Amino acid sequence: MPAASELAGMDYDIEKAPEAPPTRRHALRVAAGILAVGTAPLTASRALARPADADVCTGGYDAEFEAALAEADAHLAPDEIRGLAPERAPGRFTLPLRRRFRVSARYGIRGDWLAGHHTGIDLAVPSGTPVYAVGAGVVVLARWSGAYGNAVTVRMRDGRYAVYAHLSRIHVQQGTPVRTGGRIGSSGATGRATGPHLHLEIRAHRGYGTDIDPVRYLASRGAQLL
Repeated sequence: MPAASELAGMDYDIEKAPEAPPTRRHALRVAAGILAVGTAPLTASRALARPADADVCTGGYDAEFEAALAEADAHLAPDEIRGLAPERAPGRFTLPLRRRFRVSARYGIRGDWLAGHHTGIDLAVPSGTPVYAVGAGVVVLARWSGAYGNAVTVRMRDGRYAVYAHLSRIHVQQGTPVRTGGRIGSSGATGRATGPHLHLEIRAHRGYGTDIDPVRYLASRGAQLL
């Protein structure tokens, strides 16, 4: 694993942060529209949200995935988290990628997702790029996950959930512990994606819509993503 100084020196292509978060009214309007038409696609189709050729997610909420995640999480005993081996550097996290990446979609940009905004951050890398766990935890779900494609969801020590989506391959199994920096899969473009990238989503709780800013979350734990 490269030293922190080496990671800090990487030349990332960073886009400007959004000036203002989406409004609650906008999110409710999108949700109401979906309920009205029944099967409306959940896409980030607005030109201002992303360039036409970006490697990003074009789907958000997936009912089948959320139901499977809830069922699997209900069977994950708290002792499985507490029983994890102590970290060599408690409280220190790492980056999900160890090569240069391009931010193709920022967290929080507005779009036609059910939440009204992009719930994670999209890091464009070639398909097959190794993906690593940002923090230690237990794998809640590791399977095909609808709009998220092949995805791994990890419940971490602090109760947060990390979703690693659109993978080409999965290297872990449901119910197994992972250490900070342990490889969990390879990047890809499975599910609803326009090109190969890693969608990293951090949730305060298990359910969709509880997302938090992954950049700030990692930075507060010693890992500077941007």
